[in-house]
Parts: sequence; C-alpha cells; structure tokens
Amino acid sequence: MSKDAVESAQAATRTGAVQTPSDAGDAGYSKDLKARHVNMIAIGGAIGTGLFLGAGGRLHNAGPALALAYLVCGIFAFFVVRALGELVLYRPSSGSFVSYAREFLGEKGAYVAGWMYFLNWSTTGIADITAIALYTHYWSFFTPIPQWVLALIALAVVLTVNLISVKIFGEMEFWFAIIKVATLVGFMLIGIFLLASQHHVDGYTPGLSLISDHGGIFPHGLMPVVLVMQGVIFAYAALELVGVAAGETEQPEKVVPRAVNSIMWRVGLFYVGSVVLLALLLPGSVYSADQSPFVTVLSKIGVPAAGDVMNLVVLTAAMSSLNSGLYSTGRILRSMAVAGSAPKFTRVMSRSQVPYGGILLTCGICVLGVGLNYLVPSQAFEIVLNVASLGIISTWVIIMICHAIFVRRARAGLVTRPHFQLKFSPLTEIATIVFLLVCLGMMWDDHEVGRKTLLLIPVIAVMLVAGWFGVRRRVNAGADQEPSAPAK
Repeated sequence: MSKDAVESAQAATRTGAVQTPSDAGDAGYSKDLKARHVNMIAIGGAIGTGLFLGAGGRLHNAGPALALAYLVCGIFAFFVVRALGELVLYRPSSGSFVSYAREFLGEKGAYVAGWMYFLNWSTTGIADITAIALYTHYWSFFTPIPQWVLALIALAVVLTVNLISVKIFGEMEFWFAIIKVATLVGFMLIGIFLLASQHHVDGYTPGLSLISDHGGIFPHGLMPVVLVMQGVIFAYAALELVGVAAGETEQPEKVVPRAVNSIMWRVGLFYVGSVVLLALLLPGSVYSADQSPFVTVLSKIGVPAAGDVMNLVVLTAAMSSLNSGLYSTGRILRSMAVAGSAPKFTRVMSRSQVPYGGILLTCGICVLGVGLNYLVPSQAFEIVLNVASLGIISTWVIIMICHAIFVRRARAGLVTRPHFQLKFSPLTEIATIVFLLVCLGMMWDDHEVGRKTLLLIPVIAVMLVAGWFGVRRRVNAGADQEPSAPAK
C-alpha cells in the first residue's frame, strides 16, 4: 500500500468514513439462516465424527490422557474461532476466511486458503461416508452389503438434501445438533449413574481404580498422546463453519459472538467430560477404532437396544458432518470462482440460491472415496483423516495470519476492530500457529500413515503452484475489474 493510500485511509478512519471492501462472491445469497440455526451449526461443528468414532481408537492408543489432548487442542481451536469471529463482525462474508485472505494476503493467499480448505472437506467427506458405512455395518442386517455400496448411498442422500436450499440445510443441522446434544447428555447421565452406583460394566467396576490399575493416565507413555494430537485437531475441524454461515444470516453481529463464546464450555462438557467418563467406565484397551466408544459402553451394560439407538445417533452425526462439508465448500468455491481461481461452473447458483456447482465438485471427490472404501476398507478412515488434517491445519494457520494482519492494520488506523476481539494479539496468533505446526510435525512419528501423509506436502505444493499458473491470467483479469481484490 502506498504512502498516499495509507494517509488517505487514516484520514478516512478519523472521519468515520472507512469503507470495508466488498466481496463479489457474496452476491445472490439468501439470508434464511436464523440465530438458532447458526448456534446449532456451531454446536454441530463441535460434536462430530471425530468424537463419536475417532475417540474409540484414540482411547485405545492414548488412554485417559486423551482428555488432556482434547482440552489443549480445544483451547487453540477456540482461539481460531474467536479470531474468525472478529473478522466476521468486521465484514460478514459467505467466502469467510478465503475472502479475508484475499483482502489481507492477496489473491495468492485466497487461492491457497480455498483449495486447502477444499482438500480438508473433500477428504473429510470421504471420512464421513466411511464412518457411515462402518456404523451401518454394526447391524447384522447390513453386514453382507459391501462398505463401498453403503458409502455411495449415504453420499447420494446427503447430496440430494444439500441441493434444496440453505433454509433446509439450516433446519437439518439444527435438528441434527439437537439429536447429538440430547444423546450426549443422555449418555453422560447414564455414565454418571453407573459411576455413582458402581454398576459393573463388562465385569469392570467404574471409578478411578480403572485408570490407576491399567497404567494410569499415560498407560502407554507420552508419545501416543502426542501422536493423536493431529487427529484431535481434526475432531474440531468444523468449528469454522460459523464464519461461513454468518454470510447467510441477517444479524451476524448478534448471532456470531454468542455462538463463538459458547464453544468453550461445549468443548469442556462434551469432549473432555465424555472422554473422562469413558475412561472411568472401561479400560482404554476395551475400546476400538472400528466402533464408537459410546456404543461399546452401552452394549457392555447389557442393553443392546441402547447400543442400537446410540449407533443410529452417531450415524446421524456423520451425515451431519458430510452435509456441512458440502455446504461450506460450495460457498468457498463460489467466492474463489468469482475471483477467477476456481472453475467457472462452481460460481453457478440455483433458483433456490444454492451454489450447486461447488457442491457437485466436492461430491465428485467423495465418489473417489467410495473407491477407497472398495480398495482398502479397513484403512480408509485413517488415511483420509490424516490428509484432512493437512487441510484444516493450513486453513487455521491462514485464519490466524489474516487476523494478525488485520490487527496490525487496525493499530495503524487503516481499519476498525469490532468490540468482539481475540485478546493478546499477536502472541495468541503466534502461539496458535506454532502449536498447529508442531501437531503437523508430529505426524512424522506415525510410520504407517502419518509419515506418508507429510510426504504428500511437496506434491500438494507442486499442484498448487501449477494450478496458480493455470488460473493467474483469469485472476488478474478479474482484479482489473475489481480493484478491492488485487492479485499479487
């Protein structure tokens, strides 16, 4: 930014005439999401497949210390969502962090942010349809059906629903979240009763002795806890949906702060609290990666119907996550397409104001996941979980970089910070970025999947560079027409 531009912006700030840049990708959306929808989307983002399915294998590997991993990762996840919430109040946008990356990092930053987020949600979609297939196999009636067939059916159902309208999406997520919250609360009440009454669970007496008699809080040492960190980060991966949804609500300045502030206690109650209960009810060795830990407990207490109900609920959670992924990537891709950095067909809107082009592109990648379920059904979930971790970690890092630049500009008098703020900038952003990068580096110690995933980073980097050279002419042409979003 030139000296004249800086002085002009500072003068505009002093006179109250600062104009926040607009995003052409925000045009055409309805404002049909209500406060209750956004609040429940935030809850739904905090309670998903990573808890319902992923916690089983992580409890088996890390033991009770998994609760500490969820707590630590939850704190940093809250920092990210708080930073994004401040940016949303500064300028609500359906393009969310991609739109902010365009403003603060230029078109290259928006390009990287958007495609890495697409990588996250397209691979998360594969994890979700894999989880749905695994959950469905819990019932013997569906056991003969191949896992890939069940994954394909789930994808078709969610795609159909997602294409109808944003109001239907919001309503579905509202009720999905209600079901998840009610079920977790119900399980926790049952767990507290079992704990208080000392009712045996599969021959074990619930209580602290289950932890002390089976290796303590760190039964396998510290390293397994460290190794599960990137998987725990994945469990929180949908929290940034609040930023995307804010672009389709009428009063983001009221809705977003309430939704973001409530995330912290939800993390403590639902993640940390439920994992502590699980550890007090059964030894970690009893849990497994191919079954929800909640289903494991309820099946062990001799009430098979309870296990069936819980399995149905966690299946619903996976469907919800898949639904959210299609929703968010559709909006992100449209923001990119308007700027020229995504295929033109992803900017197309339906009559019901749904960006179906981007949704269909994400769905196409998920179809590849159906093939993965066919080739390696036993490893499909862990493979895509690690790849999705690359996407979400890069997305969160970009959010924190954008926020740090935003705060720096605010201190220079170029923009105005809203009343809802992330405190202690830039220390908070630096600490969060360092933590996320350390989590990424930890994957190197996982010889089976994690190391292979890290070796994909150069491949992804080459693809991003090649893609940028393929679209930069179109991006530059769009920048000439849209001066508020210059390509660099």
